Amino acid sequence: MLEVDGVEVRFGDHVAVAGVSMVVERGEVVCLLGPSGSGKTSLLRAVAGLETPAAGAIRWDGRDVTREPTHRRGFGLVFQDFALFPHRSVAANVGFGLRMRGEPVEERVAEVLALVGLEGYGSRMPSTLSGGEQQRVALARAVAPGCELLLMDEPLGSLDRPLRERLTGELREMLHDLGVAVVHVTHDQQEALAIADRVVVLRDGRVAQAGTPPEVWRRPADEFVARFLGFANLLPHPDGLLVVPPDAVSLGPEGEPGTVTAVTFRGTGFAVTVAVDGGASLEVPVRSEAIPAPGDRVRVAIEARLTSVVPVVR
Repeated sequence: MLEVDGVEVRFGDHVAVAGVSMVVERGEVVCLLGPSGSGKTSLLRAVAGLETPAAGAIRWDGRDVTREPTHRRGFGLVFQDFALFPHRSVAANVGFGLRMRGEPVEERVAEVLALVGLEGYGSRMPSTLSGGEQQRVALARAVAPGCELLLMDEPLGSLDRPLRERLTGELREMLHDLGVAVVHVTHDQQEALAIADRVVVLRDGRVAQAGTPPEVWRRPADEFVARFLGFANLLPHPDGLLVVPPDAVSLGPEGEPGTVTAVTFRGTGFAVTVAVDGGASLEVPVRSEAIPAPGDRVRVAIEARLTSVVPVVR
């Protein structure tokens, strides 16, 4: 089990991580999610031993590793650019850590390559592999020495969007097959929600919210989390803002009347923006073949049980 206890990371006068605490159990995938500058990579680097915390402690199975060098922690690292050795074969890349430790190589390399779906790829060179295959080699190399904690910094970040979306499900399955504790850094909301058992949302070096993907999606903690997750419909409410998820709003024969002001293609379908007669503006997914046009009169229904009220971020 990984314990991060009140960790603070500073770069001069700048506080990159401000007293973050979290726990990651064996077999659990925890995603650090946040915009650029939120502190997620700095926190990961502190766990890895690449940055020394200014305060707080990092423990692995109860052992304080806060100031242990990276190589003594025994954690696996996977970076955005994969950092494969271009002049070494796939097998040589995967077996590198084993050779450095003087451990048997051949059988373990074959085992982990099969685990990540690259059985028979040992003789290939990295330049002959697709981006997704290179990502799998990097994952195999990280876990080959038998690490129990895997740290991943934007491992899908250098891949194009279609490939990232295809690999997201595969990556979740591979990580759970490995059975190790995983800390996964990403700025991609959909990637985090799809991969994680728990999501830790960071803002300005602090934890804005932590919970399971359904908890974070259904009940964002505040305006920042709701906006970062991409909710388009945030309506004024006496106690803050009313968050209306896409599946809570629809067009139909009942509901509040309004006028369509815009129609937007979202890739998987259309959404219309409706100026409700009461003054609010809502984006509504269109779930039928009949797409209203700007100027059309429609009715908007909101399913109240799927909404939530969040505080405004000052």
